[in-house]
Amino acid sequence: MPASINQRVRKRPDALRAAGLRPVQIWVPDTRRPGFAEECRRQSMIVASADAEDHGLGGFLDAALSDLADRDERSSVALS
Repeated sequence: MPASINQRVRKRPDALRAAGLRPVQIWVPDTRRPGFAEECRRQSMIVASADAEDHGLGGFLDAALSDLADRDERSSVALS
């Protein structure tokens, strides 16, 4: 007797679970919603204003970038 539709539909998720995976549902903003772009602009302006007022931010970011470059350099030497 052929498998029922429900059994066939369950097969793929069961196989993925058996492989150690699990489903995750993620809710994201609807970019098609009216006003979405304006709200993005508004929030971006708030962040840009805060960044402009933080005079130590540039130095902090430069130091972080330098740390990453140093770590990458050490990693590549260790792999050689």
